[in-house]
Amino acid sequence: GRSNTSKSYMWVFRGGPPERPALIYQYHPTRSGQVPSEFLKEYKGYIQTDAYNGYDALGRRPGIRHAGCWAHVRRKFVAVVKAGAGKGQKGHAETALEYIRQLYKIEKTAKNDKLTPDQIVDLRQEKSKPLLDEFKVWLNALSGQTPPKGLLGKAVNYALKNWPLLVRYLEKGFITPDNNTAENAIRPFVVGRKNWLFSGHPNGASASSGLYSLIETAKACGLKPYDYLMYLFDSIPFAETEADYEKLLPQNLTQEEIEIY
Repeated sequence: GRSNTSKSYMWVFRGGPPERPALIYQYHPTRSGQVPSEFLKEYKGYIQTDAYNGYDALGRRPGIRHAGCWAHVRRKFVAVVKAGAGKGQKGHAETALEYIRQLYKIEKTAKNDKLTPDQIVDLRQEKSKPLLDEFKVWLNALSGQTPPKGLLGKAVNYALKNWPLLVRYLEKGFITPDNNTAENAIRPFVVGRKNWLFSGHPNGASASSGLYSLIETAKACGLKPYDYLMYLFDSIPFAETEADYEKLLPQNLTQEEIEIY
């Protein structure tokens, strides 16, 4: 009962160990916040999203720690610079971007030095927290001097409104400052959609979400998609139990195992 050209949505959930993540795509006809709430109904721990208000209820649930995304904050200040706003506004936006650059420079140091999650927390407490505290004082002062409906005002207010979520990455070393990995995960679907325009039926969209889940998880776990699919098609006929099927999930395999096979 749903038209082939009805507007629908593809959700993506990314989680698990950073080196062996799982990506799950899920077709849904709506963008309602009930979709992630239902999908994650048994989950307790950290979630990281952009500031779409559909995630708010999930973030308020007991057992959930909600982290925000600095990449989205950065984009709003970049928009001010690109718009060529007044000299003062552009200068303020560039100052904000320099604060954010310094935050990411600290993250780059942690990555280059291959720090453990606990060491990353220590580094952030030593270097990032003072910088964030200074940045917030600066933003608070600027918010009283900037029209709230202008590009700069919107960028400043966006950062301040989401501040508790934006500093949550300080708590755990496995959390990054942004949710770019999830955004990058949806990109292959968006690029592919330009070729086929739309899914012709909700069943087809659901089927494609399953295929994307397998292939993109395989890629994220260091498997070659073609090799993985060949291994999967050869092995599925011999799977009998749920445990057999779980062994075939890409996050439970290595490229070496597939090649030996």
